[in-house]
Amino acid sequence: MVQSLWDNSAAEALSGGLDELVYRSNIIGADRRVCNWGGGNTSSKTIVQDFRGRDVEVMYVKGSGSDLATMKAGNFTGLRMDDIRPLIERGEMPDEEMVAYLAHCMIDAKHPRASIETLLHAFLPFKHVDHTHPDAIISLCCADNGKELAKEIFGDRFVWVPYVRPGFTLSKMIAEGVKANPNAELVLMEKHGLVTWGDTSEACYAQTIKIINEAESYIEARVDEASLFGGTKHEPLAPELRRSIAAQVMPLVRGAVSDEKKMILTFDDEDDVLQFVGGRTSPELSQVGAACPDHLVHTKVVPLFIDWTPVTDDVEGLKAKLQEGISAYKLKYAEYFERNRSIGDVMFEAAPRVILIPGIGMINTGKSHANAQVSGALYHRAIAVMRGATTLGSFVSLSENESYNVEYWPLELYKLSLAPAETEFSRKVALITGGAGGIGSETARCLVSEGAHVVLADLNLEGAQKVAGEINGEYGANRALAVKMDVTKEDDIAAAYAQTALTYGGVDILVNNAGLATSSPFEETSLKEWNLNMNVLGTGYFLVAREAFKLMKEQAIGGSMVFIGSKNSIYAGKNASAYSAAKALEAHLARCIAAEGGELGIRVNTILPDAILQGSAIWNSNWRNERAAAYGIEPDQLEEHYRKRTTLLVNIYPRDIAEGIAFFASSKAEKTTGCMLTIDGGVPAAFTR
Repeated sequence: MVQSLWDNSAAEALSGGLDELVYRSNIIGADRRVCNWGGGNTSSKTIVQDFRGRDVEVMYVKGSGSDLATMKAGNFTGLRMDDIRPLIERGEMPDEEMVAYLAHCMIDAKHPRASIETLLHAFLPFKHVDHTHPDAIISLCCADNGKELAKEIFGDRFVWVPYVRPGFTLSKMIAEGVKANPNAELVLMEKHGLVTWGDTSEACYAQTIKIINEAESYIEARVDEASLFGGTKHEPLAPELRRSIAAQVMPLVRGAVSDEKKMILTFDDEDDVLQFVGGRTSPELSQVGAACPDHLVHTKVVPLFIDWTPVTDDVEGLKAKLQEGISAYKLKYAEYFERNRSIGDVMFEAAPRVILIPGIGMINTGKSHANAQVSGALYHRAIAVMRGATTLGSFVSLSENESYNVEYWPLELYKLSLAPAETEFSRKVALITGGAGGIGSETARCLVSEGAHVVLADLNLEGAQKVAGEINGEYGANRALAVKMDVTKEDDIAAAYAQTALTYGGVDILVNNAGLATSSPFEETSLKEWNLNMNVLGTGYFLVAREAFKLMKEQAIGGSMVFIGSKNSIYAGKNASAYSAAKALEAHLARCIAAEGGELGIRVNTILPDAILQGSAIWNSNWRNERAAAYGIEPDQLEEHYRKRTTLLVNIYPRDIAEGIAFFASSKAEKTTGCMLTIDGGVPAAFTR
């Protein structure tokens, strides 16, 4: 049952009016069983003073593109009721005209465009109105016998409105239906949702929760778990196994769904998903259509359901099914578009947003991790609706043309236009070794600021988690992931890439940056010291790049690797034979990979920095003392020593290297591979020749 989240002490601390509407909206959106992400709308009518000091009746309503759970006062639009009420006398009003008219009714031009369903709220003669998409209510509204069952649940207290796309006509139908029924307490919108109202914000919210629970109680009393979705056909594989299989197939899926633009993927194996994908009737049920118009833009009309029998050793078979299924889905989507298109329509990406795999779970796609999660969250709601609707009768959805007209509706497309513009690294995933250090952490911040999702791989997991936490706090949840990795251990590397694939779907950029340094005269260089440098700077770079190469090849959408070499990659550093030789190995290894990766669109380039002292674990170790001794100076004189030996008389900082990495990884260098870029202030001894 849905619980009331109304807190009297919190509500009493509010100043009323708009603040109370914000509070009510937030607690409605906090429970996704009550309202979809980005969907629904709320309103409140009140008296305010206009710019001339006159009292005017104003309705505050959710602004377009907001989400009830997180919206603030600035996300609501205030409109003068005296300007809106006369519209109900009209016989019709096209969407474009309605939007233009409402813009003139706003009390503040800085407010967002009003909700598509503004007139629904305005035409009802109630002070507070909620429009929501509760699972239980949509189950009823998407059951073939929903109207008849509604009479059993609500008697004569409801108004049933047949499906009409939101706008003037639907708003007027609802108002007239409520006016014609003096006992009306709610409106049920076929294949859409619920409308409730009240004299106060608290009463309106309480009514919303009450009505939802009446429907939910009715449904739950009739649920037979054993027969849901036709009963169980495929049991879920064990958690570790299904996640291992998902990690193996997601790079291939990512490549297959990334046509003109790359997609970020998420994986979901929650209990309701596993029950649905294992159901006998789920393959057919999933293809009936969307459970609610609000789902369409984020989930498409139907998901891709993979016809695969869960077998532990059939990963290659699953990959083949996925490749075949995604190709067929894209062809069908293009045909659907052509059958229903209007002049001027431009087709979205044709690949599925929701992929269902028996025994494994659900893969979601989107332009970002957040968008892929929205697709998944909405399909959880679709599963709940199908669960309820099939308990009551048969699940029904919009017709194909109705679905298309929502998916490509200009007013829905306007919401999408409110999203921030994409930037250089939007839709891309970067894995950075040594991510907790100075260069690694600065590179992560640089790439994320331009849209990337980043994986910070480091032996120092706590340090990587700290950096990831800071990035996520600034740029939003799940933009950065911290993983523990010893670059000399194949199992660590494989586990890190598997976690990356499960979290984001794959990798586009590898920054091979993990490092260490030692210094000693050649004759005093021990085998242990030599092997340490070779293991981390040679073998480690090889192992990390090899796994990235395999993953990028599986994705088949290209990729970029940037190796962090050193001035010593081309300059024989004094008292640093092991370090210099390993750094030279890195630079040549990068060229070797570039030669093989070219035909696959995999670019590999190298940055040659020098003396990055800030934020470096290397320079905070004995390496500082060793290098100072090699130059016959004190450790605290090193920074000035390095500055003075450069042609430009400058010090080099982590941000300088991060910007070089960003250049190589960007579209500006899309025709550059096998290249070395020195960022050392100009050390003549290290000039390439």
